[in-house]
Amino acid sequence: MASNIRVEPVAFPESSGIDFGASVSNVDLEHLNDADFAAIREALFTHQVLVFKDQGHVTPKAQYELTHRFDPAAASKYGHGDTATGNKRSILHPDLRTIPHQPQVQVIGHGRVDEYEGLRDLRLRHPHHRTFHATAVPKHEDHDFTRFYRWHIDAALYGADLAPPVVTTLLAVKVPGDGRRQTCRYEDGSGDELDVPLGTTAFVSGAAMYDALSEADKEFARTTKVEYAPHPYVWMSAARSRSDGLGLLSEGRELGPEDLPAPVDEKALQILPMCWRNPVTGRLALQVHPSAVRRLHLGDGSVVDDLARVRDIVHRLQRPGIAPRRVYAHDWQEGDLVLFHNRGVLHSVVGAFAEDEVRLFRQCNIAASYFPEGPLPGQLGTGAVAATA
Repeated sequence: MASNIRVEPVAFPESSGIDFGASVSNVDLEHLNDADFAAIREALFTHQVLVFKDQGHVTPKAQYELTHRFDPAAASKYGHGDTATGNKRSILHPDLRTIPHQPQVQVIGHGRVDEYEGLRDLRLRHPHHRTFHATAVPKHEDHDFTRFYRWHIDAALYGADLAPPVVTTLLAVKVPGDGRRQTCRYEDGSGDELDVPLGTTAFVSGAAMYDALSEADKEFARTTKVEYAPHPYVWMSAARSRSDGLGLLSEGRELGPEDLPAPVDEKALQILPMCWRNPVTGRLALQVHPSAVRRLHLGDGSVVDDLARVRDIVHRLQRPGIAPRRVYAHDWQEGDLVLFHNRGVLHSVVGAFAEDEVRLFRQCNIAASYFPEGPLPGQLGTGAVAATA
C-alpha cells in the first residue's frame, strides 16, 4: 500500500540558517496504517521537526502509539522515569501532570484547568526563566521580553533502562489566542535577540550545530563522550542557568551525593557520545544536554573533571548553533501536533504568561530500547557506549 501523505518543508526567509522542519497533511493519526507511518518516519528523520495541523481530536492513546511506533522494542515507560518527576526536589516536578489512563503522556501548560482527561483542578505553571536563571528580565518588562528557559534534550540521563527517547510528541490543546509576541533576549554580551510568538517552543538542529564547528572541534566532538550527573534534575536543582539558557553557571550550588534521592549507582551513570548519527541521513548531530553534564571523556583516555571547564567547553561548541538565524520558533495554534527527533534537535521552553492566560498541552516521550549509536556492549547500564565514528 502506498502512502498519500503530503510533506512540505517549512518556508523560512532566505536569510535564515534553518534547514529543518516540515508540515505533514492528509494523514489520520488516530488510525495510522503501516504505509503512512513509514512515510512519516522517513520525513521525521529527514526534516527533524514535523507539524500536523488540526489534530485536536487525537486521543492520548493515539499520541502514545505514534510515539511508541518509532521504537517498538521500548518498554512503555515515560522517558524521564519516575524519579525526575516524582521527587519534589527535581526541577521537572512542578511542570508535569501524568494522565491517569495513559501514564506515558504528560499534561503541561499554564493556568487553572478544572478537568482534563481524568485530572481535576489542574494548576499548571509555564516554566519562567526567573525560577532557573541567575539573572532575569525585570518584572515590569515581562509582558514584552523573555528568554530561552533551558536548552535540552528530553532524557533522564541516569538509569540503566532509561535511554534517551527517539522522539517526542507535543499536542496543543489550548493556546491563548491574542497573537501576542515577545522579544527573546540572550543577554550574554552578544546583543542577540529574537522576535518570538508567546509561549513558543524553540528548536535548533544538532546537525547544523555540528556542521558549524571547525575541523578540529568536529574531531573533538566525534571522539569525546559526555558523562551526565547522577539524578541530574535533582543534582542541578539549586544551580542557576546562564542567561541564554544554554547550560549552568559554576557557583558550587550542585547537590552533593548525600542530598540525592538514592546512593549513586555506577551502573546507572550514562556516558553518551557528543555526536549522534541520524538513522536515515547519516548526518552527525551535536546532542548534549548542557545543564546536566558532569565530566568529559576524551578520545585519548583522559577525563575533564573540572565542572566549570566542562561547561565552558560545551557552551563554546553549542553557542553558535542557537544564534537567532538558526532558531525555529514554532507559532503554536490549537490542534497543532508537533513530532520532533529528540536525538537530532535541542529545544527550549520560551515565554512569560500572565496569570489569567491558559495554555494546555500534552507531551509524550518514551525511554528508548537502545542508546545512541546502537546497543551497549552486553547489558544496558554498563556506563559506556559505542564510539560514534
